[in-house]
Amino acid sequence: MRGLQGKNVILTGGASGIGQAISLRLGEEGCNVGIFDLNGDGANAVAEKIRAAGGTANGYACDISDYAAVEACVTAFESDCGPVDGLVNNAGWDKSMPFLDTDLELWHKVVAINLYGPLNLCHVILKGMAERGSGRVVNISSDAGRVGSSGEAVYAACKGGLIAFSKTMSRELARKNITLNTVCPGPTNTPLLAEQGPKLVAALERAVPMKRVAEPEDYPGLVSFFLSDDASYITGQTIVVDGGSTIAVNGI
Repeated sequence: MRGLQGKNVILTGGASGIGQAISLRLGEEGCNVGIFDLNGDGANAVAEKIRAAGGTANGYACDISDYAAVEACVTAFESDCGPVDGLVNNAGWDKSMPFLDTDLELWHKVVAINLYGPLNLCHVILKGMAERGSGRVVNISSDAGRVGSSGEAVYAACKGGLIAFSKTMSRELARKNITLNTVCPGPTNTPLLAEQGPKLVAALERAVPMKRVAEPEDYPGLVSFFLSDDASYITGQTIVVDGGSTIAVNGI
């Protein structure tokens, strides 16, 4: 991708799954990668993989639901690498169950990670991007945020909110040469999906037109594109990567 060499990019939730795959790709593209994850050891392990392959990366233990912690980690990254050029809000979490069986404690945790987390990162980082007149943000949402998903009501609400937030901020910051775009994964072979059990995974595979769930490696190319100079005139867009699962759905 054009223009990624030497760019400073922060990615959340980079210790495993989709985030790890994106981190490794950004390292290959020549970015200086800051991997933020609640699992600091995991973030450092992925950073070490990037360094072993000749790239530049650092891991940071970060609770993205904590605004002060986000500020501290961004400050540490900028001290190590310089101003942030790109941000990938990838971290997410959910516990699948019918909405009427959930409680306030679960709502708060889901909202804190999936909505407040990206808001915190954007609020801290976009100020500097606006001052410099340049920046790229990629928010990882979900098909659940577009079309809903049984057993994931609060998660879907957060991811739908993230789509709307991205579109709104793309309008507010377009004149500052800052782009915000959203990627919506479908069911993906990650530790979070594995927790749902083999029966659900098999059912999802049957439902997808391509007859498989996604692999984490299905996303890094698109994310890298949105961060690159090749996508400098693209903003406010929502791209679905789900093997055709929602082809017939007139979503947003």
